[in-house]
Amino acid sequence: MRDELKQLYEMIDDIEIGMMTTRRADGHLESRAMASQKHAPGADLWFVTTENTAKLRDLAGDPHVNIGFYNSKTREWISVSGIARLSRDKRTIAALYAADWRAWFPDEGDPRHGTPDDPRIVLIGIDIHAAVYLEVDKPRPVVLYEMAKGWLTGTMPDIGEMHTVRPG
Repeated sequence: MRDELKQLYEMIDDIEIGMMTTRRADGHLESRAMASQKHAPGADLWFVTTENTAKLRDLAGDPHVNIGFYNSKTREWISVSGIARLSRDKRTIAALYAADWRAWFPDEGDPRHGTPDDPRIVLIGIDIHAAVYLEVDKPRPVVLYEMAKGWLTGTMPDIGEMHTVRPG
């Protein structure tokens, strides 16, 4: 299990952006692009947002999420389901903080804006319930050949190995 989790994290690190899906109050699903953050204690995955967003309202009503990742270069994909928790913990924010957050927390007159002390920062921690992912273990030319062969023959291309991870 530990090796599969390590591999899952490495794949997510290579992809960077995931599509987080939440359930709105009207029952419909909504997805939005979210940048994965580095690893820190307290959750399996971390994301950052600003206060008063639709995603936070969605999570208040239903904390179940799915995050989908896709690497267009390797054709690898990941689907993670879990439970979201919100945090404003200053130590975790400081541990996760990256300078590019400033773009999402523009200066509105408060000298803290865009810094780790910005009061608008809300972390979304995901505790993974399950993950399914495709590990592509073939060079790109072989993957392209397998896909063309599948298209021409009507058979499923053999481009990699499926993994299922269920921590805890």
